[in-house]
Amino acid sequence: MKINQKIIFLVLIGFSFSSRAQLKETITKRSYTTKSIESSESPIIDGVLNDKSWDVVEWTGDFIEHEPDQNTEPSEQTKFKIIYDKNFIYFAFRCYDKDPKKIVKRLSRRDGFEGDWIEVNIDSYNDKRTGFSFTSSVSGVKGDEFISNNGNNWDGSWNPIWYLKTNIDEEGWTAEVKIPLSQLKFGNNPEQIWGLQVQRRFFRAEERSTWQRIPQDAPGWVSEFGELKGLVNIEPQKQMEIQPFFASQLNTFPKEEGNPFRDGSNAKINGGLDAKMGITNDLTLDLTINPDFGQVDADPAAIALDGFQIFFEERRPFFVENKNIFDYRFADNPDNLFYSRRIGRSPQGRVNASSNEYVDRPTNTTILGAAKFSGKTKNGWSLGVLESLTDNEYATIDNNGVQRQELVEPLTNYFVGRAQKDFNNRNSFIGGIFTATNRNLQGEELNFLRKSAYSAGLDFQHNWKKRKYFFSGNIVASRVEGSKESITATQYNLTHLFQRVDASHVDIDPNRTSLTGTGGRFEIGKSSVGHWRYRGILIWRSPELELNDVGFLRQADEIRQYAFLSYQTLKPFGKFRKINTEFTQFSSYDFEGNFNRMQYEIGSYANFKNNWGINGGLVYKPTIYSNTILQGGPRFRFSEEFLKNIFINSDSRKKISFRGGIVHSQGNEDSYSYLEYDFGVQYQPINSFTISVNPNYSINKNKTQYVTEAVFGTDARYITADLAQKTLSATVRLDYTINPNLTIQYYGQPFISNGNYSSFNRVINPTADNYSDRVALYTSNQIGFNSMDDGYDIDENVDGSVDYSIGNPNFSQVSFNSNLVVRWEYIPGSEIFLVWSQGIFGQGNSKDDLFTGINDQIFGRKPENIFLIKATYRFVL
Repeated sequence: MKINQKIIFLVLIGFSFSSRAQLKETITKRSYTTKSIESSESPIIDGVLNDKSWDVVEWTGDFIEHEPDQNTEPSEQTKFKIIYDKNFIYFAFRCYDKDPKKIVKRLSRRDGFEGDWIEVNIDSYNDKRTGFSFTSSVSGVKGDEFISNNGNNWDGSWNPIWYLKTNIDEEGWTAEVKIPLSQLKFGNNPEQIWGLQVQRRFFRAEERSTWQRIPQDAPGWVSEFGELKGLVNIEPQKQMEIQPFFASQLNTFPKEEGNPFRDGSNAKINGGLDAKMGITNDLTLDLTINPDFGQVDADPAAIALDGFQIFFEERRPFFVENKNIFDYRFADNPDNLFYSRRIGRSPQGRVNASSNEYVDRPTNTTILGAAKFSGKTKNGWSLGVLESLTDNEYATIDNNGVQRQELVEPLTNYFVGRAQKDFNNRNSFIGGIFTATNRNLQGEELNFLRKSAYSAGLDFQHNWKKRKYFFSGNIVASRVEGSKESITATQYNLTHLFQRVDASHVDIDPNRTSLTGTGGRFEIGKSSVGHWRYRGILIWRSPELELNDVGFLRQADEIRQYAFLSYQTLKPFGKFRKINTEFTQFSSYDFEGNFNRMQYEIGSYANFKNNWGINGGLVYKPTIYSNTILQGGPRFRFSEEFLKNIFINSDSRKKISFRGGIVHSQGNEDSYSYLEYDFGVQYQPINSFTISVNPNYSINKNKTQYVTEAVFGTDARYITADLAQKTLSATVRLDYTINPNLTIQYYGQPFISNGNYSSFNRVINPTADNYSDRVALYTSNQIGFNSMDDGYDIDENVDGSVDYSIGNPNFSQVSFNSNLVVRWEYIPGSEIFLVWSQGIFGQGNSKDDLFTGINDQIFGRKPENIFLIKATYRFVL
């Protein structure tokens, strides 16, 4: 087949980069010995390294280049000192620069990592997998992250209290850092040895240099750290912090005559408490009572034409912090046994209201409180327990001044327990997780909800030959229980679709009151040393697996196989700093044994020496079957598909930078096409102000887009149509940093998507080889538009009477979300937020062009506004 020849040729081209023979080398493990000082002798944190207390220890330096080249002399050298007392550990950094006037002092919000910076990573557990990162930019902006999974995950939601000052002089720049020992976790051994790494970014050359050399082909980051010695008789310190908050909120919105719930405005005052208590130095208890997340950005707008739920990232601080401990991705992203967005979700109950009644329905479930117990012990145990309780939630219905309430979400308890144990000199781990959701269901009104849901999993990983090779895996199981109505609804749900007419291995049992399922993943491969990497993966999700009470599962009833082969350059050559190329193949089956998918993909990224980059990919899908597209109908075949994409980005360090790309996919017989243009530009006119605009435009055409199911006589009719969808959106961000502790941030996203359906048809042979044989178009004698009902009447047998009708599926969804946040950290850990959020949501005319829809539905409508003042104060006890 010609297309297969193209794929083979592209694979050979992609992996034909010239490579040099790799000599085995021994990396010397560096160490630094610190010394203690009396608290009365502690240095003044002013960025000037003239305190006598620094004289008790020696400088260490001799940094080595890490990127773009490796094991070479960096453009500028760096050195540092470390001292400590009974409460703090102190760092002094000297970053040499031959031309101090060219040092880049860009301001940003916390964790912005702009301009020149120096970073210290501390593995105080000395577990070779996790660490604490503190980044000091020359402008005085802090960055802090919790490192896990041996450097594969950096959690920027971790915001400890620490102190930083910097200074520029004739030799370059300096930084002084003071970190409370209470912010670190370590054991109670009389003499401690911690993992240590210091990394510097030399902005002008976009160069990284490190104190401990880590080769580009190393198996990880934390496992390769040097050592910090000399920590004698330091005592683990139990962290104790209490942070009450006060919030005042005013909502304004267009007034609706007669609607008592939409009179133009409402206001509320709220308060709550967050607390962090060190049970031991290793383990911390986090509490939140009546939390408020008013300062959090809104979710991006999206439309799911396939009917599946949309995965949104967690943004709420309580649930984001330390989320790596509770993370249990067991199959493909984003499948996970714990999806914290379920806690405080939108109420699921239906409201029984007539057309002349007004309804006040809550948008989210109230979280009464949550507690999180987490940490890692000195002997290698990672532990996490999360407990949360959400309140009964009621909708209020008004009928001419007489109001009643209906329960739309019951009192619910969520529990997650997680544990992992390192062993084999930190080269292996084994772990487990257990989750539980229990709802207090009373009466019949919420009988469609499951009463309880439980899931459990075991996971492991083993590395050998100095972490060159690995084998990992997990096994999960779930059980849901409830009324016959709720379990029947689960079987009908799009995740399961037991009603599929051509499936012999599943069927609807209306008498079941529980479901039990399993899933898992096994992976083996080579992860380090040399240019090449490879891995193979096997994933399964049984038809009965159900995780969506406190987890996330898109689709059950699937077995997948993956194979990956990748190549990376280790040194710059020619015009390139780095090139990575990966070839991927995957196939998919269901539990009946049907072969549903085969896909081949090759992708490559090249970073040039001028810091521009280009990446592109080719995807070939010779076999595509779907068990879900007809939403309970038979298995359906899509035509062979070929996808191409290419993206280019300029040097992000420049005052003006951009990125842009095109994605194009085409199905055989012109049955499907997708075209997307993505562009972004960022402008930083001064060091303290950045503006970015990222527009996106896509055209989606699908001749077999599912519309609905109808009945003709006793036979089901699965109706599809030719969809022409156009979507335009943009993300706008403005960041103004007055100083490292006072920032103004704006986020806005206009969004519009129009979809028009034509050429309606019914499925007649869903697995036929050719598109034209899978469906039969309705003729003009069979289908007609009914303007009275805004739908289509279908006379399939052309006998003059309507056999069935379908609603008009055309749509035009328009929205605009924005947040303006002023954040002032007036003392370390205590903040004041001023927030203005705006939202506009509308349904336009799908026949209008996109810009007309934006003008009419966004600029031509009154918005809904939220004005919020939130103040927190952090007590450290």
